[in-house]
Amino acid sequence: MSGPSISAVLVNYNAGTELRRALQSIADELAGSCWEAVVVDNASTDGSLDSVQEFAPNARTLRNEENIGFARGVNQGFAATSAPLVLIMNPDCRLVEGSIGVLSAVLQRHEQCAIAGPRILNPDGSVQGSARGDPNMLTGLFGRAQLLGRLLPGTTIARRNVVANEAIRSGEESLVVDWLSGACMLARRDSLARVGGFDERYFLYWEDADLCRRLRGRGEHVRYVPNATAVHRVGHSSRTAQASAIRAFHESAYLYYTTHVAPGALHPKRPLARAILTARRWWNLHRIS
Repeated sequence: MSGPSISAVLVNYNAGTELRRALQSIADELAGSCWEAVVVDNASTDGSLDSVQEFAPNARTLRNEENIGFARGVNQGFAATSAPLVLIMNPDCRLVEGSIGVLSAVLQRHEQCAIAGPRILNPDGSVQGSARGDPNMLTGLFGRAQLLGRLLPGTTIARRNVVANEAIRSGEESLVVDWLSGACMLARRDSLARVGGFDERYFLYWEDADLCRRLRGRGEHVRYVPNATAVHRVGHSSRTAQASAIRAFHESAYLYYTTHVAPGALHPKRPLARAILTARRWWNLHRIS
């Protein structure tokens, strides 16, 4: 008997009823196929795991006694599954009909493609901006969630940071990009294994940018596929721990910067990056206090 063709890994932390919606969208997409899903739970207390048993025997749970973060959680689920393709998806994300088939076809068509990512929408239908250019010092000003990025989306800097659907040329089904959001991505197991999965130094945020950059360093690439769609309620799980999420975001940003942009303990750009991120973290914590 052959094993599953696709393994889904979801890292859950108090996602509430969103987790059930996510699993239902996967079950609907893979109906009639052999599939498995592992929900790695980081010590949730909201009863969200009760829904997993509805999708047995395809879905099962791995429970952690503490919140070990997203990167470690995905790697834990990755190690517990076996399919050649791995769907990494947030529990507050759901697939739109036909997405898995489209993403799988892109991976099959492009042998050097390690990860295919869908167009991700906000619940109101607006595009979230899940395909991006490598982060740099200006990402903090022109990123998808930043004021200048929203006010000046047509500038060269903003378009480099967030790839718009218009970047796909007529007749093309996908576009090679620097990195894709880890909220929803379909990856080759072999590719993830070759780079050791996610870097577990990242507790939350930026681990997807780091993963894609390491894969590209090995000669593979990642593709944005706008004909596949997912809907994502940004930050639904982190809403119960906003301050911790803000701190994690900025620590991960600094880790990424010092790993890929300013390597070396004496690199002159490091103090400036630390100062900017510290000020930005303070401002964001001040806003929610």
